[in-house]
Amino acid sequence: MQVLDRVKINQEISDLKKTYGDDRSALLPILQELQEKYGYLPNLVMQETAHALGIHPVEVESVASFYSFFRRKEKQGKYVLRLCQTISCDLSGKAKVARQLENELGIKFGETTKDGMFTLEYTNCLGMCDQGPALLINDRLFARVTPEKVPQIIADCRRDFIKSEFPKVVPSDVRKSGPILSHDLKPGEGLKAALKNTRSGVIGLIRESGLKGRGGAGFPTAVKWQLAGAAQSAKKFVVCNADEGEPGTFKDRYLLFNHTEMIFDGMTIAAYAIGADKGFVYLRGEYLYLKKHLQEILEKRRQNNLLGENILGKEGFNFDIEIRMGSGAYVCGEETALIESLEGYRGEPRNRPPFPVDTGFQNHPTIVNNVETFLDAALICVKGAKWFNEHGTEKSSGTKLFSVSGDCEKPGIYELPFGITIEQLLKEVKGENAKAVQIGGASGRCVARKDFNRTIAFEDISSGGSIIVFGPQVDMLEVAINFMEFFVEESCGQCTPCREGNVKLLEGLKLLEEGRCSASYLNELMRLAETIQLASKCGLGQSSPNAFVSIIENFKSEILGRVPEKA
Repeated sequence: MQVLDRVKINQEISDLKKTYGDDRSALLPILQELQEKYGYLPNLVMQETAHALGIHPVEVESVASFYSFFRRKEKQGKYVLRLCQTISCDLSGKAKVARQLENELGIKFGETTKDGMFTLEYTNCLGMCDQGPALLINDRLFARVTPEKVPQIIADCRRDFIKSEFPKVVPSDVRKSGPILSHDLKPGEGLKAALKNTRSGVIGLIRESGLKGRGGAGFPTAVKWQLAGAAQSAKKFVVCNADEGEPGTFKDRYLLFNHTEMIFDGMTIAAYAIGADKGFVYLRGEYLYLKKHLQEILEKRRQNNLLGENILGKEGFNFDIEIRMGSGAYVCGEETALIESLEGYRGEPRNRPPFPVDTGFQNHPTIVNNVETFLDAALICVKGAKWFNEHGTEKSSGTKLFSVSGDCEKPGIYELPFGITIEQLLKEVKGENAKAVQIGGASGRCVARKDFNRTIAFEDISSGGSIIVFGPQVDMLEVAINFMEFFVEESCGQCTPCREGNVKLLEGLKLLEEGRCSASYLNELMRLAETIQLASKCGLGQSSPNAFVSIIENFKSEILGRVPEKA
């Protein structure tokens, strides 16, 4: 057991406050740094952090208990092995990898080895769906893990990764590029073009392009910027939502590594348009390995006057960006939950109205946009609205980046125009024999073969980018169970319909698996799903029954009347 020195802890907290500030919003990064040092969050550390920030220790305990990456007990291994348990990794052979990890370590999932070296856990999507099974060891990512590789990975851990043969960052294959991914712009080019325009002119250009949020909700970007720009406040904020936690999505991870400069250009353009002087990239905890790269690019931009004071000689235009890490909470992908997390609270969605464009971070006007949205905005400022509108449909302009995984020959990242049919997409990815496609990740809809003529667009089937292909051999009941287990675990628990309703839906799926669910009870569950969609507070609860409903509707004959295998 560690012997803790109160004076030393207070000095460490004092030093961290110089970096992150001394208000409540510094809580998460301070806890993250202290956990990195101590291996967990001792009670004394949380108490002293609370006192230093002027909040009650119970509040710190409440925050630490909310996020899955915070550890409050010392019994945690030096190496925490987190195996992705979402459906794409299931399709890639996760079960065999899980068994081999248990065999090699002599423990079950949720346990720690007696020597204190290893803790074995499951985790939700690691953003490597095209290269599963994926394994995260502390901040080191392993892709395409096989049972044969497991002993070598564990041996590497014991050697502290000295001379490891495994790469730390694994790129995704870009299978098809379009105007967005094939841009030839240099760092700062988008920003320079925007600064030649007026603030209102920039927003007008974005409006003319018809750009809608690429995170899935599809809210018009120009409207969000216009409302925040018109709001009266001494401070305004720009937030890049890089909390890419939707199962089956990994395109933002690629963009953050390969198109970093243009994303920061987009954020800085947004700051110019609305009059903000501070920005945040909220990076999901599973992407910690990207933080150093992002910080290096930010520092280079400061040196080149693309960030800081009087940017590119524009008098009075001051803006800088800070990286803030998530700590393992899918719900923080919802913009108000993300803002709560930035402020140092549990990531629980707010009631709306008021909206973030009026009352966002620390009650100041705030815009929250997806990674891909900022990239698109920067390109539009150089190439124009007409260029952007050469692709897509009347209501869904431009191209879209898709993360494709599952039962297809060519998984990876695709840039395709909005309005493409599911059938056309499957032909691109060599997955024509699919019996179903999950559009939009766990929160999206499962589309059966009979509907493959439908289009992917805001006016038909909307998607934040996740495409999971299911071949003829896939048990769709297992798919539904996997998705509902995800939502039961990731619900913030704030509102009853989501907290209790999803548990009931999962229980019903387990009854179906056992062959003990009547058609009448299944109909009751379908009505419950509708209630959850209507009565839940935020987008998580409102969309959590989507996969359940669409799988039951499309595959009822496959699911009802199961005869379970005998033990």
